[in-house]
Amino acid sequence: MKQLIVFITGIYCLNISGQSLREVSSTHLPEIAKKPYNSMDASIADIDTDGDLDIVIAVEFYKNIILLNDGEGNFKDGSSRLPDKIAVANTKPYQYYPYHDSEDVTLEDIDKDGLLDMLFVTEDDKTNELYLQQKNGTFKDVSDQFPVANVSNALIKGDFDSDGWVDFIVGNNGQNNYLKNNKGVLVDDTNKRLPIIFDVTQDVEVGDYDNDGDLDVLVGNEDDNRLLQNNGKGVFTDVTEQLFKSGISEETREADFADIDNDGDLDIYFANVMMFTKKSPIQRLLINENGKYTDKGAEQLKFNAISGLLDADFYDIDNDGDQDLLLGKLDGFSIGINNGKGVFEERTNTFLQQPINTIIVDIEVADFNKDGKPDIYLACFRGPDKLLLGQ
Repeated sequence: MKQLIVFITGIYCLNISGQSLREVSSTHLPEIAKKPYNSMDASIADIDTDGDLDIVIAVEFYKNIILLNDGEGNFKDGSSRLPDKIAVANTKPYQYYPYHDSEDVTLEDIDKDGLLDMLFVTEDDKTNELYLQQKNGTFKDVSDQFPVANVSNALIKGDFDSDGWVDFIVGNNGQNNYLKNNKGVLVDDTNKRLPIIFDVTQDVEVGDYDNDGDLDVLVGNEDDNRLLQNNGKGVFTDVTEQLFKSGISEETREADFADIDNDGDLDIYFANVMMFTKKSPIQRLLINENGKYTDKGAEQLKFNAISGLLDADFYDIDNDGDQDLLLGKLDGFSIGINNGKGVFEERTNTFLQQPINTIIVDIEVADFNKDGKPDIYLACFRGPDKLLLGQ
């Protein structure tokens, strides 16, 4: 990703249906999360098995970060559980050596030993990372067992072949990869399972769009986005041309499945931007109508996205039974509230007392302090990360 400059200001409070989100970054995050690094993605899970949710952050050009939760939403730096990289070359082969251009992170118990492991994919220096958690809570670097090395920006997991082991799909600049989990060992099974297509992929998501009981794959690209149908055995077919009524070809940074109109099937949202291409950042909302997708974005997305979006996540933030949109933009954080019929209205000014003026790359919603209210972690580019606790 190109370097961008951002200015951070203000304390933020979000009021939603009588509730609020209080920005507590200064008191609840350790110094490592306040540095102006490039946080590219965050993943939430109970890393240390103490009953609360921790955060792992993929960081460009620096050591990746682990934030450990005390159960009340206060985090400490647990990055020492990851080994430090040791420089073995006399001169730097790239500017940020020996660390990597980390772009995405996924947590999963790969070997079924009861401990969560970590996978990071990397862009510029093509060095993906795999860490297996040990019984003492530290992580062993076994990146030499990561079977593919490409210019990678996306990573998603799922038991695609229904064999009881979680597999992974890596989104690349070029051919995407399917990593089969062969009883704890990752094997490149791309040629047998994915169509041979050379794209510039920025995001990969999973969902059962056809309601047949298996996981299909949605691919967000800098060129034509794609929908891949699973045959139930982890073999995918590109069905985009059959199901999309109009060609969708923007610079997409985030692709999402969600049932936004409560009709029992999955709709699609593409969050678009203009950074590396000259394509206009039109936001796309594709409604599933009898198994085919129709773009209703111009009619149903009533929020400001002129600057373009880097992330978008569906969550019922106002607790009214439908899926709302949390938006990570080049110029801040916005909320699109669903009217129950899949029409999203910009409600940011109503709910935020002050704007969040930072580049938001990833949004994660979880209950960090176990009070039953949604909290939000914002992974930010060229600025400190943000933590909002529900009140």
